[in-house]
Amino acid sequence: MKKYLLASILFLVFILSGCGDDPVQEDLLNYVNKATPKLAKEEGKAVGAYSSVTGTNYTDDLTMYNVLLDEVIPEYNQFIDDLESVDVKTNELRKIHENYIEAANIQADAFLTLVTALENQDSALVNEANGKLNKARKMMRNYKQDIKNLAKEHDVELKKK
Repeated sequence: MKKYLLASILFLVFILSGCGDDPVQEDLLNYVNKATPKLAKEEGKAVGAYSSVTGTNYTDDLTMYNVLLDEVIPEYNQFIDDLESVDVKTNELRKIHENYIEAANIQADAFLTLVTALENQDSALVNEANGKLNKARKMMRNYKQDIKNLAKEHDVELKKK
């Protein structure tokens, strides 16, 4: 009886110790600490190049066109390649990550649409590109909120850098 009881207790301890493991927490920690910092730098570089020729920094169409072709699009495409290669192990995080990839692809498509708009001097295409950029920005805000929500659900503290 003692052997049976001891074996039962050891078995219960083994099962309970497994309950403390949280694969989503581990996946999220790896994601925010190892994968995304490099990605954020890449994305920031491409978006920074875009910002350098838009809004109050706009000078002329040719400058914008050249920066889009020579800097923004190649850098952003590299960012997307790296984003797509991130190894996400859990379904919960994978769903959020896929939304980020979709947003990035919409933004990349907006950059290509802007190039075509500049080539053809087509204001309707500029409006279309701006609509895509707005949609991508909204999706990226949702992505950030989803990461925060997942972190909260799995006891991961996110710190702003």
